[in-house]
Amino acid sequence: MAQSPSRTAEGGVVERSSTLTITVDGQQLAAHPGDTVASALLASGRVRVGDSIYRGRPRGVLTADADEPNAFVRVHGAGGGTHESMLPATQVEVRDGLEVTFEDGIGVLDPTPDTALYDAVNVHCDVLVVGAGPTGLSAALAAAATGARVVLAEREPLLGGRLLSHPGEQVEGVPAPAWVGQAQEELAAAGVSVLTRTTVVGSYDSNYLLALERRTDHLDPATVPAGISRQRVWRITAGRVVLATGATERPLVLAGNDLPGVMLASAVSTYLGRFGVLPGQQAVVATTNDSAYATARELAHAGAEVRVVDARATASEVAAAAQSEGLEVLLSHVVVQVEGDERVASVVVAPLGEDGEPSGSTKTLPADLLAVSGGWSPTVHLHSQRRGATTWVSDLGGFVAVPDVRDQAPAGALRGTYATDLCIQEGAGAGRWAAGGQEPVGDGVGEAARQQACGPVRELWAVASPDGSWDTHFLDLHRDNTVADVLRSLGAGMRNIEHVKRYTSIGTGAEQGKTGNVVTSGLVARLLAHDGAEGVQGLGRPTGPGDIGTTTYRAPYTPVAFAALAGRHRGDLLDAARHTAVHPWHVQQGALFEDVGQWKRPWYYPQDGEDLHAAVARECRAVRENVGFMDASTLGKIEIRGADAAEFINRLYTNAFLQLPVGKGRYGMMCSADGMVFDDGVTLRLAEDRFFMTTTTGGAAKVLDWLEEWSQTEWPELDVTCTSVTEQWTTIAVAGPRSRDVVARVAPDLDVSKEGFGFMELRHTTLADGIDARICRITFSGELAFEINVPSWYGLATWELVAAAGADLGITPYGTETMHVLRAEKAFPIVGHDTDGTVTPQDLGMGWIVSKKKKDFVGMRSHQRLSHADADRKQWVSVHAVDGSTFLPEGTQLVEAGTPLTPAEGPVPMVGWVTSSYHSQALGRPFALALVKSGQDRVGERISAVVAGAPVECEIADTVVYDKEGARRDG
Repeated sequence: MAQSPSRTAEGGVVERSSTLTITVDGQQLAAHPGDTVASALLASGRVRVGDSIYRGRPRGVLTADADEPNAFVRVHGAGGGTHESMLPATQVEVRDGLEVTFEDGIGVLDPTPDTALYDAVNVHCDVLVVGAGPTGLSAALAAAATGARVVLAEREPLLGGRLLSHPGEQVEGVPAPAWVGQAQEELAAAGVSVLTRTTVVGSYDSNYLLALERRTDHLDPATVPAGISRQRVWRITAGRVVLATGATERPLVLAGNDLPGVMLASAVSTYLGRFGVLPGQQAVVATTNDSAYATARELAHAGAEVRVVDARATASEVAAAAQSEGLEVLLSHVVVQVEGDERVASVVVAPLGEDGEPSGSTKTLPADLLAVSGGWSPTVHLHSQRRGATTWVSDLGGFVAVPDVRDQAPAGALRGTYATDLCIQEGAGAGRWAAGGQEPVGDGVGEAARQQACGPVRELWAVASPDGSWDTHFLDLHRDNTVADVLRSLGAGMRNIEHVKRYTSIGTGAEQGKTGNVVTSGLVARLLAHDGAEGVQGLGRPTGPGDIGTTTYRAPYTPVAFAALAGRHRGDLLDAARHTAVHPWHVQQGALFEDVGQWKRPWYYPQDGEDLHAAVARECRAVRENVGFMDASTLGKIEIRGADAAEFINRLYTNAFLQLPVGKGRYGMMCSADGMVFDDGVTLRLAEDRFFMTTTTGGAAKVLDWLEEWSQTEWPELDVTCTSVTEQWTTIAVAGPRSRDVVARVAPDLDVSKEGFGFMELRHTTLADGIDARICRITFSGELAFEINVPSWYGLATWELVAAAGADLGITPYGTETMHVLRAEKAFPIVGHDTDGTVTPQDLGMGWIVSKKKKDFVGMRSHQRLSHADADRKQWVSVHAVDGSTFLPEGTQLVEAGTPLTPAEGPVPMVGWVTSSYHSQALGRPFALALVKSGQDRVGERISAVVAGAPVECEIADTVVYDKEGARRDG
């Protein structure tokens, strides 16, 4: 087993008393609990992690966080026995027996099924704090002190943020570890929900945020209890949010900056302070700001030989203090070249002129570690996902978050506040505000205080190499993108930063440009501000990063496995079966089921010796000649309330609803914006400001989404609320000539006579067993029919009441197949069955449902297009085989009579197709409904249907094939 030559004698928060064994690329390494794969690798003395994707150049660990662009591993047996690829080694915690293989920037997908458990939880809180550094901890403490329900989410397994990297820092008069420990105790005492190993990956409207918790990967699989999920998705809805997400250190772009041994200065501090690992013995610290001096001191304290190369011309207070302590500091110098083969061997240093370009003679410094700091970029990703603005602050050298997102407060480094004491002050203010306080969300500490604490910063986007080339100045290490690539993109005319990104692929790798995107913006700004750079024509005016901006930040902040997003919704739970309240009765009666919109719907009820055809024939006769009843509970049901509910519905349906009286219902049709049929159903008016809308079974979810889209984005001024109540109501359809007799027995207080209960009317009544119900006169069969609606918990009892009431009359349950036959005989369309997204109401022969008086409705303007009135449009008609016996399967293609069907004379021009086809008991023969070119003008003409490759002569007829006058509807 390889030992740990780079582990410091003491320090860090790893458990040195316990030693674990991990296997990296087949080699066993020693590690301690608390290590990551990256820290254990560096402790072993290994700095190279593999080669780059395209150019095969050696690469090493650059960071210590989720922004790592080089060190990706394949974890063997990560999830339920599968091998999971492209996990940052900086984020994979070690456990005894862990086996990983480094990947050169491209993962391998394991086809083995992942048998691990994943789950999700929904949480509501008053305050969500994202990030548990000094800012986040003080925000959570201040919010919790008010009694608010607080959730604190932290990506790392430990609280403290940057304080973990600098354990020697004093915070409010005590060492940083003691301060963090005290804060953790206070949070626990206040009942704050602290989620460690939890990355908030997405921020959405109304303070709805998604977070991923890594729950068991750091544990020995043998010790994980059964039923514990590997990862959990947290769906958090918060009253207010404090974003304390910190900042990401930027690298310096210089020749050879991708060699193993080049690391961010903050990462070096993290490996020293948190993990007790010294990444190099001869260190050069190259910086443009004050923050890297802490790293230089920590390296020197750990026994390394340290030199600081500072791009600034004048020593800041921090730099002067370091010089007085004996650190060697080269001011107004830059590293222009990194030299070495497998890792850093030396660096070439040159003076830096006032124009930002190296000048004068160079000198070479021996080094096995180059710690770089090109400034800090506030981690604005979650803020920007909510369209939060950022502004470039040149004195701070970064894009800082503008507090302009409703009910969210950016704080700490996200606002450009880097000093610990100021972070604590600003975090506490944000926490008090988030808990309901009145103090403003804006500038918590003041720009002057920020800039004074930050110290002077010099912008340095790319350092020219001695030979003048830009081919090894890497901006995106994962994608092997260099300054030369940016120059080519600008030379090709790219000016927008999004275009540069796509031309070069910068920022499209696994870490999504966390270290390189802002550097690229600064570089583009500098190049465009100076004509003549590699033939690049500038903009003719001074240009800075603020003029260029950044690329778009999208969720997720870090990659999330599909298995985690799926959670428990896979296997048997992938598409959950939905049952109505009456389902047990259907099963008992031997019903066969079909799946419709996840619902198990009775298809038909076979009796002894009956097949589908015989059972449906019997059920159809029962409804047409006697009485039948059907479970219609699966129809989508949406309750619409509000002062503007009538206006809202009127705008969505093609026909009028404003004047619909209370206690009445109306059939309506919705069209999409292109004028095509979207959904249909009956809507009942329960009160002046309350409606009960029904939809197709399969379309319930999409209709609710449709209503919400128009309510929230197009007509937000309307007072309207839409609520799905599909599962709250059981609907029982009673249909047939004797349905009035059955309903009279079920609802003895109700006048069910023709005169007392008209079509499309609604009555509230109490059933014979004392259950309150809504009963409507609605028909989907063309027969006299009623629909009984009761709360679902009374559904089965009411169904059995109906069955008992009609037993002596021979009442017959019928399923969806019979329903289809009955409705097709009356030409009642089923959206999605007889339509396909290209059908208008007029195509269905339902032009009467499109109002000529309404000022506007969704799809109205499209109906006025000439193409919608084209005489050649396919229109809905019935089609009958002339021989009176041939069944035309659904989907059958229709052609003009006499059209040759041989391939030699093809192609065969189609004039339509069959949308529905059934055997009709009422007609005594099969019939079909079809969309036929100019069909409504061709009634009586003959065409051919292609069945089993042979033509069948057919006649086009009206869509309604039974009871055209509608005489049976009222009994």
